[in-house]
Amino acid sequence: MRTLLKLLSAASLVAALGAIPQIVQAGGVLRLDEVAVGELDPAKATDYADSILMFNVYDTLVIPQQGAPGHDPHLAASWSGEGTSFTFTLRDDVTFQSGNPLTADDVVFSLDRMKTIGQGLSYLFVSVEGAEAVDGNTVRFTLSEPYAPFVSSLVRLPIVDKQLVMANLGEGEGEMGDWGQAFLSQNGAGTGAYRVVSHNPQEETVMEKSTSYFLPIADAAPDTVRLRYGLEAATVRTLIAQGEHDISSQWVPPEVLGALAGTGAQLLTEGGVTGFYMKLNTTKPPLDDVNCRLALAKAFDYEGGVKIIAVTDEVSQGTLSTGAIPAAMLGANPREKAQTRDLDAARQHLADCKYSPDEFVLELTWIGEVPLEERFALLMQANFAEIGINSDIRRIPWALFAEQVSNPETTPNVSQVYVTAVTGDTDTLLYGMYHSSAAGTWQSPEHLNDAEVDRLLEAGRTGATPEARQEAYSALNDRLIAVSPTIYAHDSQSVFAASNRVKVPALSDPAMAFGLDGFGFTFRLMEMTE
Repeated sequence: MRTLLKLLSAASLVAALGAIPQIVQAGGVLRLDEVAVGELDPAKATDYADSILMFNVYDTLVIPQQGAPGHDPHLAASWSGEGTSFTFTLRDDVTFQSGNPLTADDVVFSLDRMKTIGQGLSYLFVSVEGAEAVDGNTVRFTLSEPYAPFVSSLVRLPIVDKQLVMANLGEGEGEMGDWGQAFLSQNGAGTGAYRVVSHNPQEETVMEKSTSYFLPIADAAPDTVRLRYGLEAATVRTLIAQGEHDISSQWVPPEVLGALAGTGAQLLTEGGVTGFYMKLNTTKPPLDDVNCRLALAKAFDYEGGVKIIAVTDEVSQGTLSTGAIPAAMLGANPREKAQTRDLDAARQHLADCKYSPDEFVLELTWIGEVPLEERFALLMQANFAEIGINSDIRRIPWALFAEQVSNPETTPNVSQVYVTAVTGDTDTLLYGMYHSSAAGTWQSPEHLNDAEVDRLLEAGRTGATPEARQEAYSALNDRLIAVSPTIYAHDSQSVFAASNRVKVPALSDPAMAFGLDGFGFTFRLMEMTE
């Protein structure tokens, strides 16, 4: 959701920047856009634009397998371990873009830096007590308790060049000063296939192909990449139509994507680990009663919601949800068990609720920076009215929403958010939404406190085998549908409009796709056709 919320005042941003300069088309230049603002520091990166930067400027010990679940070694040549100890042997042919060789000390430093700064996705490593360099090419991680998704979490630990960062420490407390935050906010320090030429986090990041990458890069891969931030949809549409832009962001409205497809643009897609959730505040009337929550879930028009986000007859920005877990993920229900509308069941649940509809008016909110959500608020309002529930719709800025949901009393009755499994693992999708210890964040405005949900979440993250984890998450999915803290509106699919001069197999061929949002934008795997 934080990815989506970087839409913040895109129109105002473009206005503030003035006229958009025309970019001269060149065969080796890939031009794309994302929502503002691009965070270059790997210890702070969280959002979609940040992920694109991380996956190209930096590398990680492991990467997601292409076209299949699981992970492949990357900076690591191999690894072993289970429970609370994991040992990784590094490749011996990797250098940073500075020319410094990759060593185990760089891995230890990268973990220490992320945990000390404590921002971005550092929460993924809370259970990691530390890492030690066994020798120059071997690093051992020690966990405080078993954490089954540990290896998958390493796709979010970009390895930084310790020597370069140490030479560029800024002012701050202690020996490490600012841990190089000022330097890394403007400069890359990775081993990645692309190096940073310039970076303005509100306008554009320019990258060029690295000459020292440890893996082959095809000649047809873009020589230069210009990642621009905060372009208006109308601007993107014009630039692509004029041949001056190559790939849109996923946040372009469906009708604009459809219009571009109608004029010859290709549609690229990425999906599988993001859901669109309508969050119900379970702590205050009337939604503290499970029957009222079930009434809303049964009254919602799931098929109508998917039609709202249809791009063409064949492509949509979402598919029918089968429950709390998107259909491609561990623990998900099969696609034939899609959520369906049932007004008779909705009316029966409402009759069983201890609150009468004439006693309340639901507050339905949508995030002001995400105009598409207003359409879903209107759909909910119409659906709920059919069973006799009145509601008011309120537009709420993201900053106010994030503040309000910290307190159950100020949390709206119904909120809308997109949530992504940032590592591709089910744990990183559900734990932050539904564990009682996580209540009160933007991901968890339900404020759910359910002992069985907590138990199954913990079983999922500590399960010793994939089969045990599958069993836990399948049971969790059933439990979440039964207690209904959320309306599981749809599984999200990102859709991008693209010119025909770029080929992106990871976003056009399911057999080449990665199970991690943003990884399809690995530039070294793309081809420019002219």
